Amino acid sequence: MSDSYEQLLFSYGTLQLPAVQQATFGRLLHGEPDALLGFRRTMVKIDDPQVVATSGETHHPIVAASGDDGDRVAGTVFAISAAELARADEYEVDDYRRVEAALASGRRAWVYVQT
Repeated sequence: MSDSYEQLLFSYGTLQLPAVQQATFGRLLHGEPDALLGFRRTMVKIDDPQVVATSGETHHPIVAASGDDGDRVAGTVFAISAAELARADEYEVDDYRRVEAALASGRRAWVYVQT
């Protein structure tokens, strides 16, 4: 398993929280502010007790494509390993799916969006 941080993950929600990062990745992530283009943010109720316990929140942000490139969702982009990306997949509930999307910085990153 490689420890190289070759994957970019954009978070607009609970993966930015230090407690969630420690529980999910076993470390605090270092990220840079960025924004997701063409998406709008709403909230979704979380029923998974483990995810609620980890985040401390019963409702999490979620984004959906808006079709308007002027829409932006602020967040943080993190460089993580492939193994950490797999752990992020395990953390996210079925309301989310991972896609690659464009960021305001010009980079592309993985992001969890509404299914």
